[in-house]
Amino acid sequence: MIDLRSDTVTKPSAEMRAAMASAEVGDDVYGDDPTANSLEERVAALFGFEAALFTPTGSLANQLAIRQLVKPGEELITETFSHIVRAELGAGAAFSGITTRTWEAPLGALKSADPLRIARPDSGPYQVSTTAIAVENTHNFGGGTVQPIDEIKALRAASLKMGLTMHLDGARIWNAHIASGVSFLEYGRHFDTVSVCLSKGLGAPVGSIMLANKARVASARIWRKRYGAGMRQIGMLAAAGHFALDHNIKRLAIDHNHARSLASAVHAVAPRVVDPALVETNIVILDLAGCAISAAEINVELKNAGILASTVGPTILRLVTHLDVSSDEIAKVNSVLPELVERAFKA
Repeated sequence: MIDLRSDTVTKPSAEMRAAMASAEVGDDVYGDDPTANSLEERVAALFGFEAALFTPTGSLANQLAIRQLVKPGEELITETFSHIVRAELGAGAAFSGITTRTWEAPLGALKSADPLRIARPDSGPYQVSTTAIAVENTHNFGGGTVQPIDEIKALRAASLKMGLTMHLDGARIWNAHIASGVSFLEYGRHFDTVSVCLSKGLGAPVGSIMLANKARVASARIWRKRYGAGMRQIGMLAAAGHFALDHNIKRLAIDHNHARSLASAVHAVAPRVVDPALVETNIVILDLAGCAISAAEINVELKNAGILASTVGPTILRLVTHLDVSSDEIAKVNSVLPELVERAFKA
């Protein structure tokens, strides 16, 4: 099967497995795992932060970060279809008493005026006060949208004047960096906390990193243990992260080219379904509104042809390219998917 459901489905290569097998390990709850410690130090330095914390999932990294910025009963604002509010199962409210409010943006693309318009800091004793703003880069459900650095800068400058903090959900910040050329340090300098994921485009089997100052990371380490995510000999997982950083960042450009190839092939037969010019990274969103059959039904036909994709709505089909999908496999998808889409609109 050609698996385009997500870049989370990647499997560690033989070389990555070898690095994992030879990793030096220790008890991370005691702070004794040298490979985990070195990975945390490396990623913190990469983004210009004082400290970092390894977590098993991106959701946990996000949740540990926002609870450092927002007290129970206070408000986090973010885009309507951001991962924090759509795909983390209400964790901010369930675990931290955080309330959220959202702004909606086409393709999830940030315009600083949008969050600033709804932000309400220092709202007094009768209304909820906004404390933090979360930005997702790239924006998953927006189709891998890269957030403009100028808009991030403008939002940071204005939000600081309002006394607000900012969190970056940078699960796919690696893709944003490759697509935009913006450095990791430049991204990091505009946020108080950052989460990055190692198990998506970079191909590690497990792991995300939360970044912040030393005090916030020390607090998050306690909460990680409290949530049941204190881990022991995690150096083998951290070694996969080191390998991913060493070998798998620059090659993300291949995934981006594959995604544009998929979009172009579909656009050739059904122009309104996808615009290749808007496919910036490794996620392709096909809008099948007006199609005679549902996205789920097309997905079944794809599976029968040996191709796995995902539906994220009745009319939305999502395909995600990654390091386990070859150019030959993309060519096969391009020989099947456009025909299915064209036939579906004629049905």
